[in-house]
Formats: sequence, C-alpha cells, structure tokens
Amino acid sequence: MSRALSLAETLAKEGNLPDQNLLELIRDRDPETAGFLKEQAAARRDEIYGRHVYIRGLIEFTNYCKNNCYYCGIRRGNGRAERYRLTKEEILECCREGYGLGFRTFVLQGGEDPWYDDDRLEEVVRAIRERYPDCAITLSVGERPRESYERLFAAGADRYLLRHETASESHYGMLHPREMSFSQRMECLNTLRDIGYQTGCGMMVGTPGQTWEDLVADLRFMKEFRPHMVGMGPFLSHKDTPFRGEKSGTAELTLYLLAIVRLMLPETLIPATTALGTAEEGGRRQGILWGANVVMPNLSPKAVRSKYMLYDNKLSSGSEAAESLYLLKQEMESIGFEITVARGDSRMV
Repeated sequence: MSRALSLAETLAKEGNLPDQNLLELIRDRDPETAGFLKEQAAARRDEIYGRHVYIRGLIEFTNYCKNNCYYCGIRRGNGRAERYRLTKEEILECCREGYGLGFRTFVLQGGEDPWYDDDRLEEVVRAIRERYPDCAITLSVGERPRESYERLFAAGADRYLLRHETASESHYGMLHPREMSFSQRMECLNTLRDIGYQTGCGMMVGTPGQTWEDLVADLRFMKEFRPHMVGMGPFLSHKDTPFRGEKSGTAELTLYLLAIVRLMLPETLIPATTALGTAEEGGRRQGILWGANVVMPNLSPKAVRSKYMLYDNKLSSGSEAAESLYLLKQEMESIGFEITVARGDSRMV
C-alpha cells in the first residue's frame, strides 16, 4: 500500500489530517489513491444527501467590475470586454422563466459593479423575495461593507458566495493588485457568517505561483471555517489578462481536491462547476461522480451569456443552459442521479 493510500484511508475514517499529511496526500497522489478517494467521497455524499443533484438558476446580471484581478476576463482593465447590466425587470424575467422551469434557487452573480449600489440591489432582492417566497436567493457580488450585507439579508437574501480564491496571503498578493486586501476578503467571509447567511467560499486550482502548501492552507481554512458551500474549479486563462500566457489548472487535480473536501466537510454543498466542464469534456459529470451535488445552469438572457467571460471558452449552452434542463436531466440520469427542484439547503450547521 502506498503512503498516499494509507493517508487517504485515515482521512476517510477521521475526516481530517495534519497539514503535513495533507501535503503528502496531494503531492504524492497516484491512481489507486485517486480511485479510493473518489469512491469514499461519493459514498459520503450519498449517505448525507442521497443521489440528488440540486439545481440553481445562475443569473449573471452585470459584467462591470471595479477590481483588476490579474486572472479575470471582466477585470476593470480589460478594454475589450463588452460590458452590460441587466435591469431589475430583466432579472425578474429570468426568475420568471426559471421558476417555470422548476428552479427554486436563484443565484445573482456579477462583478463588483458600483452602479449596483445598496438601493438598487436591495430593490431587486426584495422584488424576487415578494414574487417567489418559496425560493432561496443567493448573491455573489463580492466584497461589500457590513451594512450592505445586512441590508441585503434583511431584504430577503439567504445565501452568499464569496470565493476566498486562496488562503495564503502571499499567494493572494500574486493574483490581485495592491489595492485589494487578503484580510478584507477574510473579514467579509466572517461577517457574512456572523450576519446569518448560508455562506460559501471557494478556491481556484492551478493558479500561477500556487504551491502544495497553498493548497493545504486552502483545505485547512475551509475545514475551520465550515462553509455551507465550496466552489472550486481549475484556473483557466483568459486572453485579455496579465495571465494570458499562463498554464491552466487541470480537472484531474481539481477532482482529487474535491473528493478531499467532501471527506473533510461531508455536509457542505459542492457544485460541479462550469470551469470543470470547460477544462475537460464531461468534467461536470465527473464532478458529480467525485462527490459534488450541485449544478448551476445559466438563466441569463442568451444575448449576454458570451459577454460574462471570466476565462476563455466558458461554456454557456447545451446542458449548461437552463432552458435545456432536459439535457441536464438526461446527463445526470446517465450516471445514476436525479436533479431535484428543492431549495437544497446545506446540512452544514
């Protein structure tokens, strides 16, 4: 038995490992260990959530962003990005269509767009809450002051997704300009939990400069933070960013880490991300097989989907599209899962 497989068995039994052992498990991975982790992660997921895949309707409502992150296609400095904002009425139309298709969670995702101040965003959230009281409302709009988070929570938002990107302060500095603060990102995550949001964080796998130690720091942070949801995908480069020439991350390592996260945080919700599907043919399906249990089809108007381009070749059609839900249903049934229209709240306490 390899050392990595022995460590994987301990992780499956105890749900945790010391940092040095986590490093060995990632660095020294082999096919046998990967197969074991995949099997154990899927079994743990099935034990808690069954073979159900929760669907969320993703509405990418603005691609304006005040930030200039080095990896992102909608960064402020990308003069080639074709910018757009959806109006409140357009967002509500997305929700109307999504509700008719069976979605009971709407995810409003956008860049950090100053035009969408508290008044405007609160108005949108209240309107969705009034029209669809049985639905969950998830926001993913970046760093905001505590007062803003409190207003949006009071207006009816239930969940908030804010990827930490990396739990290493030095690595964070390699991915973001100086005006962005690692401590501010972490403070926002803690504030969201404190207010009462179901809070999601997440990481990119294979970003420039990332080390094994950085990945261990991500796992340790998430184990201690206990997020309700973990979004993780491979780093994928974009042609109009400073990282355009950098090598992208791999689906292989992302899936391996996904299984580890499932075993360390069994009750969390883990999406099979669009980035996984973009990185590898069938990647989203593989994500489910490795322990994920959420997918987020795109509810945005077709005319803007190609403009929300965080990385090159981002998928937005076929089973990624909300209106093609039957394709997603077939895809999940082909591997023994069924999609469910329930809100799908996290079991994380």
